[in-house]
Amino acid sequence: MPRAATTSDVFNAIAEPRRRDILSYLAARERSVLEIASAIDLEQPSVSKHLRVLREVDLVRVRRDGRQMLYRVNGEAMQPLHDWASTFERMWRRQLSAIKAKAEARRTHADDPHD
Repeated sequence: MPRAATTSDVFNAIAEPRRRDILSYLAARERSVLEIASAIDLEQPSVSKHLRVLREVDLVRVRRDGRQMLYRVNGEAMQPLHDWASTFERMWRRQLSAIKAKAEARRTHADDPHD
């Protein structure tokens, strides 16, 4: 089965690690292409290409400030990612709770002077 285009949805767009780096960097506030390029140690043309993909799936928004283009994360478009990851977060919490319960049971058993 052929892989979907990177611009078809947010999941394909974030499959590229550099795009995830860009999103993480933009999470704090809006930034210029040059700020992004400097922060993630990538050439400006590559950053621009990644930003184009992220804009096409609406994960980032852009606004012009004079001659500068400033990019920011579109939180609403991140919702499908959050919803999907939340499924696994619940699973991880259950597993961690089970591990904690087993560890506490073993500690209680080891501390029991009657054994």
